Amino acid sequence: MLDAIHHVALICTDYDRSRRFYVELLGLDLIREVYREERQSWKADLRIGSVQLELFSFPAPVMRPSHSEATGLRHLAFAVANLDPVIHRLESAGVAVEPIRIDQYTGQRFTFFNEPDQLPLELYEAL
Repeated sequence: MLDAIHHVALICTDYDRSRRFYVELLGLDLIREVYREERQSWKADLRIGSVQLELFSFPAPVMRPSHSEATGLRHLAFAVANLDPVIHRLESAGVAVEPIRIDQYTGQRFTFFNEPDQLPLELYEAL
């Protein structure tokens, strides 16, 4: 019935800051970017593998809980071949990264960090 995840959509408080974070720091590819005048909203479609991440801006977005244990989306996880260079890049840019943990069921390494609007993101070392 379902084939794959097509996209995940995020509403950000500072569109330019979030766009730089996802494109320049995390290295996602910009597919397209449009300004929707009728909604006073920017929208960027970014590619990571076969999935898209949509970034939206709105004039006054409502804040919601962002803790990884809050109801709703727990976090967004990115697969990486090696955690170490990605963590180094994030920390060099001033992003706080939690200590590396080991998945007790798979033995894989993973860690968490927050994006500019404090949404929890995970890096999962998928060998």
